[in-house]
Amino acid sequence: MPAADLHRALLARGETVAAAESLTAGLFCAGLAALPGASATLRGGVVVYATDLKTSLAGVPAATLAAHGPVSRETAAALAEGVRAACGSTWGVGLTGVAGPDPVDGHRPGRVYVGVSDGRRTDVVELDLPGDRNAVRGAAVGAATQALLDRLS
Repeated sequence: MPAADLHRALLARGETVAAAESLTAGLFCAGLAALPGASATLRGGVVVYATDLKTSLAGVPAATLAAHGPVSRETAAALAEGVRAACGSTWGVGLTGVAGPDPVDGHRPGRVYVGVSDGRRTDVVELDLPGDRNAVRGAAVGAATQALLDRLS
């Protein structure tokens, strides 16, 4: 189970994570929270489905949203950085994208950006995921979990 692997890796390092989730609407945090002892590694998270909440709750600069839109590499990075700072966690994860069925701002369904930040370096993974809404959202959570695991190794 990838969430369990992530929890163990964070626990071994004495580190924590927080997430700002748009298209996944809390699924990343829910996966970690389902594990016994999750409070040792999961600091918290915000669901920022609405664009304005990306600024007010996750600290994404309004200028970033104006220049690049809510579905972009830049926004995923800012989500990860903002939630890490807001929650006081070691790591921040930002998820944004289009689950479908319709395109959003010129992005086709399945386009997902995952940001991972430790406050010194922020990486963004760009994905084109197949399937319906639920498949895209589930795969986005899996990709975010793997992206953080990769940084931890």
